[in-house]
Amino acid sequence: MAMTASTRNAITASASDGTVGPLSANEYIALDEQWSTHNYHPLPVVIADAAGAWVTDVHGRRYLDLLAGYSALNFGHRHPDLVAAAVEQLGRVTLTSRAFHHDQLGLFCRELAELTETELVLPMNSGAEAVESAIKVARKWAYQVKGVPDGRAEIIVAGSNFHGRTTTIVSFSTDPTARADFGPFTPGFVVVDYGSAQAVGEAITDRTAAVLVEPIQGEAGVVVPPAGYLAELRALCDANQVLLIADEIQSGLARTGELLASAADGVRADLYTLGKALGGGIVPVSAVVGSREVLGVLRPGEHGSTFGGNPLACAVGRAVIRLLATGEFQQRSRELGDHLHRRLAELIGHGVTSVRGRGLWAGVEIAPEGPTGREATAALLDRGVLCKETQDTTLRIAPPLVITEAELDSGIDAIGEVLAG
Repeated sequence: MAMTASTRNAITASASDGTVGPLSANEYIALDEQWSTHNYHPLPVVIADAAGAWVTDVHGRRYLDLLAGYSALNFGHRHPDLVAAAVEQLGRVTLTSRAFHHDQLGLFCRELAELTETELVLPMNSGAEAVESAIKVARKWAYQVKGVPDGRAEIIVAGSNFHGRTTTIVSFSTDPTARADFGPFTPGFVVVDYGSAQAVGEAITDRTAAVLVEPIQGEAGVVVPPAGYLAELRALCDANQVLLIADEIQSGLARTGELLASAADGVRADLYTLGKALGGGIVPVSAVVGSREVLGVLRPGEHGSTFGGNPLACAVGRAVIRLLATGEFQQRSRELGDHLHRRLAELIGHGVTSVRGRGLWAGVEIAPEGPTGREATAALLDRGVLCKETQDTTLRIAPPLVITEAELDSGIDAIGEVLAG
């Protein structure tokens, strides 16, 4: 949906001479550069409108979105069902705090638990908050249920992980950029190689509370572990009274063709962290879902969030659950994902060395003689396609699940043109 001239003209600001008028993209970017902290390095596009798989910049140019907010926009921009749920709730009540009950929380928790076949839901806001919450719950479970000595619990994590950017989470990151100058770091984590169940088995001790793992590593370049890896982790955890925590914040909620990516391996985790798509691209919504035995260790006053489980978030989350319950988006991800990977495989040897991923999620490894990841995304921007590099040499492809095959083909064609040189 292209933005109209009247819409563009409504976006105004005061110029230095006191006049008021629409700003150019360069002016918006200059404002960002001057007033916002430089913790991101965005491409030079200023988005002002969006619908489905398309966004429109402040000058009216349309772009195909192949990033989908790192899976936060699985259902596309402004999905009508999600917008309707938000608007309806905005007219009623948006926040009560958890000091009181409200009429959306219990329904949201029940529906999310039923969808994920779990027993309890701990609602939070961001993905990082969900991971932090799962860490706290796992430690408390280790002390109260497993009998680990107080203050000695350990959690095994995988190298090249990405679980967020809080101080505790970057404590077990292996990315130097995420860690540099942010210490001292939180102890209690053991890092092993991703994809090696043997390494996990060797790291488990009587103090091990949990194994925290991404079923597919997104930030590392959409890295899929060896077949059987998750099942082996499940067996190791069962044999040693250790919790398995699956971080499905990027991989979950239909992105890989299943509701949860770990289901492809026939694996059930003790705790799942969910986020991104759970808020429908409208509000931040995250949750830890799992068994009553584990999440039930929390008592009033031990953990909370002012906005966690607020009425607006729950109303939008319930609308997301209704979309997922139909199975339509899981099917779209499987079918279009097969097409995506088939087309991307044709690029191997033509500026691409390998393609990884599952469903509508792919990591495209750029040949050494080709452009850098940043150069490739800039060239795609010129062609009207939004994408983002990761790890310098990988294009991460994660379009909204509402994308059509024709739209997907146009994006893949552009990638082929850019990488083949």
